[in-house]
Amino acid sequence: MRGPLRWLARRLVLAVLVVGGAATVAFAGMELTPGDPVRTLLGTSPATPEMVARVRADLGYDEPLVVRYGRFVGRLLSGDLGVSYQLQEPVGQVLATQFWPTVQLTLAGFTLGLAGALVLAVATSERPGTSRRLSALFELVAVSAPGFWTGGLLLGLFSFHLRIFPAAGDTGPASLVLPAVTMALSVVGTFAQVLRDAMERALTQPFALSARARGTGELGLRVHHALRHGLVPLTTLSGWTIGALLSGAVVIETIFSRPGLGRVLAAAITSRDLPVVTGVVVVAAAAFSLLSILVDWLYRVIDPRLRSTGP
Repeated sequence: MRGPLRWLARRLVLAVLVVGGAATVAFAGMELTPGDPVRTLLGTSPATPEMVARVRADLGYDEPLVVRYGRFVGRLLSGDLGVSYQLQEPVGQVLATQFWPTVQLTLAGFTLGLAGALVLAVATSERPGTSRRLSALFELVAVSAPGFWTGGLLLGLFSFHLRIFPAAGDTGPASLVLPAVTMALSVVGTFAQVLRDAMERALTQPFALSARARGTGELGLRVHHALRHGLVPLTTLSGWTIGALLSGAVVIETIFSRPGLGRVLAAAITSRDLPVVTGVVVVAAAAFSLLSILVDWLYRVIDPRLRSTGP
């Protein structure tokens, strides 16, 4: 157990460093943005110099940058993400109400994309012909098309023209279909290519010849043998993809007017709401770090050769 525990401790330390670095970058980015943050927070409402000075003191902008950064780090270490300047609510509470819609959308898009990629890869690996070319064309279009274009196309067809799915909001499972499909298309294109290449390499290995000699059918060989070997590179890509989907949810949530961390982050950046911006960055960095640890652990589950704790 000493080897796995040492590995886990090392990964947790790296995760803390990643989260701290991401929070520092967010803090620096907001501080270096041109303009007076207090004037931005006050908006176009008339404000006397005394009011501006009072708001500046309340928010700590009258102190040196080093002091503000020290207080910022101290709050993070204590688990305090601060209070939103605009909403006047604890950032943790704001993020808690918006976290699940983003996770729900991300998991739905990832699951649909993974299922579609598995079907395409199993059906077309080592099978040159029309189906292979059509699959490759679909994957290329799915990867290349930007989310805002795909989302707008799906909205126009299935919401405004056919009126099958809602165009906006989070009113139930039906309202999740189009955003999830929009997010899943890029996942399908990337995953299908990677998985098919890995499966085709696996089907040329000696174990595949041995399985065929024992009478294993082609479908059984692909699903029970080659697919497991193909999951190793796909596992690496999955951790990065989920993190990218979480961070890229702002586009999908904006197009379909869904609640979530993406819309909260976009509004906070516009209004220079530093606590909310750093809170979203910290949550995203923590989620990405945990996903990275989970992916490394899945390696050991999929490939027994990686379970050795020796040098």
